[in-house]
Order: sequence, then structure tokens, then C-alpha cells
Amino acid sequence: MRLFSLYWLTGLAFLMGCNLKNDTAGFDVIILGSGTGAVAAAIQSGRSGAQTALIHPLPWYGGMLTSAGVSATDGNHYLPAGLWGEFRDSLYSYYGGPDSVRTGWVSLTLFEPSVGAQIFDEMIAATPNLTVYPEASWSHIKRGGEKWKVKISNANEQKTLSGKILIDGTDLGDVAAAVGAGFEIGMDAQAITNEMWAPEEGNAIIQDLTYVAILKEYPVGEAPQVEQPEGYDPSEFACACAYNCPDTTVVSCQQMLNYGKLPNRKYMINWPNFGNDYYVNPVVLSSEERLEEYQKAKDQTLRFVYYIQNELGFSNLGLADDEFPTNDRLAFYPYHREGRRVKGLVRTTLNHIANPYDETPPLYRTGIAVGDYPVDHHHDKYVDVPELEFPPVPSFNIPVGSLISKDIPNLLMADKAISVSNLANGSTRLQPVILQVGQAAGLIGALAVQENTSPDRLDVRSIQQELLEIGGYLMPFYDVLKDDPHFMAIQRVGSTGLLRGLGEPYLWANRTWFYPDSTLDVSDWIMGMQSFKSGYRPASVIDRIHRKDARDFLLLTAEGLGLSSQKIPKLSDWNQEVVQLGNSFTGWADQPAKPILRREWAVLLDAFLDPFQELPVVTSSLK
Repeated sequence: MRLFSLYWLTGLAFLMGCNLKNDTAGFDVIILGSGTGAVAAAIQSGRSGAQTALIHPLPWYGGMLTSAGVSATDGNHYLPAGLWGEFRDSLYSYYGGPDSVRTGWVSLTLFEPSVGAQIFDEMIAATPNLTVYPEASWSHIKRGGEKWKVKISNANEQKTLSGKILIDGTDLGDVAAAVGAGFEIGMDAQAITNEMWAPEEGNAIIQDLTYVAILKEYPVGEAPQVEQPEGYDPSEFACACAYNCPDTTVVSCQQMLNYGKLPNRKYMINWPNFGNDYYVNPVVLSSEERLEEYQKAKDQTLRFVYYIQNELGFSNLGLADDEFPTNDRLAFYPYHREGRRVKGLVRTTLNHIANPYDETPPLYRTGIAVGDYPVDHHHDKYVDVPELEFPPVPSFNIPVGSLISKDIPNLLMADKAISVSNLANGSTRLQPVILQVGQAAGLIGALAVQENTSPDRLDVRSIQQELLEIGGYLMPFYDVLKDDPHFMAIQRVGSTGLLRGLGEPYLWANRTWFYPDSTLDVSDWIMGMQSFKSGYRPASVIDRIHRKDARDFLLLTAEGLGLSSQKIPKLSDWNQEVVQLGNSFTGWADQPAKPILRREWAVLLDAFLDPFQELPVVTSSLK
């Protein structure tokens, strides 16, 4: 069994050995960290043509999805954006389809961490322009002129890497902190974020972390048994499930295990209620103190496994011997739900998530990733947590400015340490969202190199168009799927606000409805116009826009918004040109009195006015 290096904890210590080879290497983009976002950034940066280096301290790629063992994905089942959709398709292919990974009740996609690691291995191996330094640590990051310089080391060699763009792919924002970026820790004061749900006074409390274990079913009498840990007290887990628990609402013990049931009769042990969550704030600790606290988190998990085996009677379950190649068979590192949150060009708050169309500036127009998970915080293990209200929210997007450091040039964030509020982190921290965030960071870094500029000076619409072309989402529309022939047009027009979605909090998979096949109300059109021209009113008002009115309304839209009308076909060519827009417009001229659908209006706007490119988009210093 391989004993993996713990130097990833700080990223600041060298692995020193004999006869180290000193060398230098130049890259466009340098990515540091073991997070889910790090591997996504590396894959996309390489795919986008940038010479990319990934300095990765662990033997497995995938971060919380694999190395931390959180292999029950949260959210985005109906928003399979970018690398998240690609990764999930690979799981479907491996296991035999969607039904094969619906094994537990906490998620619609569950898998063995080792399988996820294998998939990321294959992705990494197939990525062009990518050099990986596995099981390596980093130190001495400096920026001189237009270049970052980073010293890295593993058991065999020491190098100095140089590159234009630096990407923080750590869970805790360790890279951002090392280069002097500003960041927030803990709960924000209400006055800082203007979130009515935040506490009046801020504090340094972050969410609990968890050291995940994977159990599997062994033949009778063959399951390895955990020895009784020092300080074991069964009352610690008394109401983890309905065993000697007076609370009648607690789930049965089999239900507790089925929460994270994986394929091949395995179980992910990541149970918050009287289970193996653990509180510590690692970002304020030294590397030695972190190690001590992480061992305590491991001990918490081992006590819980002992409880499961001995008190609950599941003696046939034991720590899986074919998952993590670690001495204790626990995950490589803990599942960090929260750490530092960098100060970015913009901060994503719960206001943006809950009411995107009401916020100024309208950050939804700059979205680069989408999510649908509710606000979910783990605070079971900290005694004096202020009482927080987590409001129901719709699905949401993350603005590009949240990935770009406000303080440090050419620094991008690719994991949970993006610029969000403490409350918003409860929705943005989940695996499918972070895969997209990392992918966007990798794309932004590569584009900045190609255009010889800094990330904050890139054109937002160029970033977004590239994301659409690689399968990403800009807007979290539940009812317009990626295989819809007009997906891109609806995404583009939706991100202008000329047609809005309707958000709906819904259980654990929130929604935003576009209603593509509903008729277009004039009120929809007016609302879109007013989002750019306050108080706009047409000269006359009707209830519906009909096919025969479409060209006139396009001309009226162009005039009202100051857009060019040169692409709008002449009246004599109108019907012929419209029919060329796809099957949705078949027979367009045959029913001139038929009301226009929202889908059709989006496509007409996109094709003949191009508001996505022509209307201004502003977020901080980005164009």
C-alpha cells in the first residue's frame, strides 16, 4: 500500500531528497492544487491550446469527487454543463447507463471513487498541451514582469516553472493567500454583503469538514473490523439513525447507509447527523496543526465506522480494500466544504442567486457556470453557530468576475475559493458547479494568453461563446436541453435579459423555466426592453406578437435599443430567410396570424439583431 505525501497540506514545504534534478520550464498557464477545479482547469486550458502545467500533490485526480471520496454528486442532474456532463457520460458508459448509478437516495449519480479517478486519468492522458507534475509540492511563488515563477518539487526532481497565468486549484485558497490576494473567512456581516439572511455581525466560523470512508460488503466473517478507537463513546452517534434514539423522525439505520450507497455494494460514509462531520478551520492553522486536526477528523470517522460495525450490527461491512490506496483506507484528504473566499472583481451573493434580474449590475449576464442546489450548510459540530435562515432559491449562474482576483493580476480561481459570500458558498461549492468553474478558469487563462492580455480585460461575450461551443451553460434553464437545436440561441438571448426565465425553488433541484414553447406576451418584450431602457413603453399595446408582426417588432426593438437593423431581411425576402432558421420555422408563412413562441422570438433576435454581441455587458473592469 502506498503512503501518500501529506505535503499538499500547505503547499509550501519541499520534498527534499538525494540528487534532485534542478531544471526550468516555461508554460502559458500554471495550475496548482488537488481540487476538482484544478483538474478541470488543466483539461480545458490544454484543450484550448495553452501550454499548461498542473502541479498536483496527490496520486489521484478529481479532488472532492475522488480523492476526498464524495462520489455522490449533488445537483445539476438536469443541467449537464461542460465537463460535468462529459464526466457523467463517462460514468454512464462505464456502469451501463443512468439507472446503474442511481444506487443511493442522496443523489442521482453515485460511483466508486476509484472509477472516477480512472476517468480523470483518461481525460488527463488525452489532453494536449498538458504537462502534469504528480505528487509534487510548490513553494516560492513570485511574479516578475508578466511572468509567474513557481518552484516545485517531488521525490525525484526540483524545477522552477514560469507562466503568464496562475490558477488556484486548491480547496482552501492556499495559492491566493500565498501570493497576497485578499480573501474572506467565515460568515459575512449583513452590512458587508447586503444579504438580509446573513448575521448582523460577522465571524470566522466555516462549515464542517468530513473525512469520508468507503465501506463495502464482504463475505460473512471476512470484513476487516475497526479496532475500538481510544475515547469511543456510542452516545456520540446515538441519533445517527433510529437505534436507541427517541426522535421518531430519524431514518432507519439501513436508510442511513443507503444515503450514499454506491455501485458494487459499497457505501459512502459522509453522514452529517450525529455522524462523521468534524469542525475545524484549517486556514488559520499551521501545517502541523492541520495534520493534528485532520487526524482527529479521521478518528471521528473511525469511531463512526466502529459504531456501524458493532453497535448497529453491520459486521459484514468493512473499509473497502480496493478504493483509497492509503494506509488507513480512508480518503486521501478531507472534504472541505469551505475555506477562504477570494476577493474577486465581483462577489456572488445570495441576492444574485435568489433574485438575479433585480440586482445591479445585472451579473447574470456574465454567467460562466450554472447550479441548481439549494443553500446547504453543515454546522452540526460547532456549538455557538448563529441561527441562520436559508431561503429557498431558484437555479442560478456564477458570474465570470467571481473567478478573477481583484488584487493580483493574472490570478484565477478554479475551486471553492472563488469570490462568493459565505451564504452563497452553500450552493456554489458542489461538485458539478466546481467542475464548470474550473473549466471556465482554464478557458479564461488560455484565452488571455492567446490574446496577450489579462483575464480582466477579456471580452465577456467571447468567453461565454467559447463555453457554449464546448457544451457549457450560461443560464440555468431547466427546460431547454443541450440537444435542443436552438440551445445556443436561447442561452445567448437569455443572458441578455431580453427574454427572462422564471425561477422556482424546487426540493433539492431548483429550476429556472424558460418556457420555450409558450407564446410570447408583449409584456415579455417590454420587460426585456426596459432592462436596457428604463421606462420604455411602445406607442401601442397588444397582447400577443404574431408571425405577421415579427419583422416590425424586430425593427422596433432595433430602434429602441440602438441596434443595427441591417441584418433584418427585406420584406420581400422575409419568409424565405426565416424558414432557413431551422425546423421550428417550417410552415412559418402558412399561418401568419399564429402567435410567436418564446423560442422563435429568441432565435429571431439572435439571428437578425445579435444582441448577445451588440448590447453592453458590464461587470467591474471587464468589458
